[in-house]
Amino acid sequence: MEPLSETQVIQNLRQTEDPSAQYYAAWWLGKMRSQHPDAIPLLLRALEALDATPIDPEQRGVALNAIRALGLLRDMRAEQPLLALLHSNDYTVREEVVRTLGAMGSCGAVEGIRALLSSGLEGAGAEQPSSPLLNEPCEALLEALGDIGDGSSSNLAVIHPFTEHPRPLIRSAACRALLQLTGLDQWGMELKKLLNHPEPLVRRGALLDLGATGWLAAVPSIRSAAVEPSLKLVALREVAERNDDPDDVLDAMDGLL
Repeated sequence: MEPLSETQVIQNLRQTEDPSAQYYAAWWLGKMRSQHPDAIPLLLRALEALDATPIDPEQRGVALNAIRALGLLRDMRAEQPLLALLHSNDYTVREEVVRTLGAMGSCGAVEGIRALLSSGLEGAGAEQPSSPLLNEPCEALLEALGDIGDGSSSNLAVIHPFTEHPRPLIRSAACRALLQLTGLDQWGMELKKLLNHPEPLVRRGALLDLGATGWLAAVPSIRSAAVEPSLKLVALREVAERNDDPDDVLDAMDGLL
């Protein structure tokens, strides 16, 4: 079977009869970092399905893939439509929108993200009734504040309580953001402690959070962590990309190959 061309993918996203083809097309455009002039307009059009009442579940899936693709393409034309979805009633939509706005470095999202976190551990960070989900997608919200890079005192104040959250992955996200925004080693040390957590999922999360910060002092800990070598390489590559003199990081990567 011949692989789809970009032109065919664009046609698949434009048509409205086959949601599965739209779903794959939205994913493809992000994965391939498409620069086709119709890509952004069509991905933004896919978001309109989230305004329907009721929302069609298949079109919701297409819209979620479109949001993820926009995070990979990082075109600021998407900022305002995404900001409009920041307070969606759909938890997953909020989570994916926040991740995309963080990836885009959207300064316009900071106030809204901070508002979603402002109720702290007892509000945003509390579990929903009869659900493992928190009231807000706190991990994504915290990571986005760190990625956007606004180290204002109001942002630091809203992040700090989450370093005491009972869930280690939320603590990891908070420490990641604080390390990104302050550069203080104490938050890197907290992340390094989580590399020794008994749960593999927590170790993986802390490892990737350390990579996202670009903190050079983490390299030995990343290399020796009880985590799959493939993930270590991902984290080390992130550190290398965030530093002007990555020779030591590249040596560590070579040692894993």
